[in-house]
Amino acid sequence: MNKHPGIDLVARARALAPLIAREADETERTRRLTPAVTQALVENGLYRALLPRSFGGAELPLESFMQMQEEVARADASTAWCLGQCSVCAMTAAYLDPDAANQIFNVAPGILAWGAIKHEVQAVPGGYMANARWDFASGSRQASWLGAHVRVVEADGTPRRKPDGSPEIRTILFPATSATLHDVWDVIGLRGTGTDSYSVENLFIPEKFAALRDEPAALREPGPLYKLSTNMVFGMGFGATSLGVARATLDAAIELSRGKTPQAQIAMRDNNAVQGVIGRTEASWRAARAYLYSTAAEVWRDLSRGEPVTEAHRVALRIAVTWTIHQSAAIVDTAYHMAGATAVFNANKFERRFRDMHAIAQQIQGRDAHYEDAGKAILSGNLDAPPTMR
Repeated sequence: MNKHPGIDLVARARALAPLIAREADETERTRRLTPAVTQALVENGLYRALLPRSFGGAELPLESFMQMQEEVARADASTAWCLGQCSVCAMTAAYLDPDAANQIFNVAPGILAWGAIKHEVQAVPGGYMANARWDFASGSRQASWLGAHVRVVEADGTPRRKPDGSPEIRTILFPATSATLHDVWDVIGLRGTGTDSYSVENLFIPEKFAALRDEPAALREPGPLYKLSTNMVFGMGFGATSLGVARATLDAAIELSRGKTPQAQIAMRDNNAVQGVIGRTEASWRAARAYLYSTAAEVWRDLSRGEPVTEAHRVALRIAVTWTIHQSAAIVDTAYHMAGATAVFNANKFERRFRDMHAIAQQIQGRDAHYEDAGKAILSGNLDAPPTMR
């Protein structure tokens, strides 16, 4: 294992960016990552970014994972989205029977993908029986294993509940070959993610392949990364992905402005209005990035010195992610409009990044309702001081 895996994987992501960018048109056309990109991500260990070290993973600090995502997203948003999704799925190994985790993650290609929480499984001797269809499985076309988050019902049909009375949610895991994939991902943005649906019929899931994911009592790994829920890490990864898309779009607008002279006008680089927009938009991007990364750093500092995740941490991460996604969308919009008619041509990639960014903003991590939830928690008066206020 590299002594500094975080730095190594960020550098590897940066080195792979030209390949990912060259393959982006084919990724868009086929609506899935190309074999060349998938192979490069696997061979360079990027899918193992959040896999525990005990299973040969990198177990990256949160900020290093975000940096990896940002580098890939500058080259192609769909590739970054799939990588982020499947990397976070690998955190499930921290809750699994070791034999099950090795079967999933240490047999090539070792990629797990899953969709939204939906449906239920019935408890049977030795495991569970599944009959259901799930949606929104980004990266499923590259995955060797699939998962699903389901409620558990007992053999007599009664819901299984946790000690606090809430429904028990299990993450069931099964080989991708056991499922039927449904090609439904015909969308305006993030087209290359292959975020399709999948279903199983009368599939038996052995007990060891049904994890109590994000349940502290089931956690087998001591590292600070696994104190965070997968949903929190999803959010920070997708926030960083948004920053990468925004950076690439703004850089393209800057490059265009250096050389373009609109008809019957002065060169864009000499136009005071363009100069002002570039300056303000650059400041907006830097502010968004600083906010997201400083929040990650403060939370990670607390976790690394043994503190538990608190509601204050959750609120800090949630509003930082939501605001960063919204700010990134605004930056992309500004850059897109600055480019004028140039932006509508496929060859210039402004329009793809515009579509990709707005697809990201529609995803659950970017919902405005997160501000309401955060405001409710803040107004309750029960939060500790946010990490950045200490």
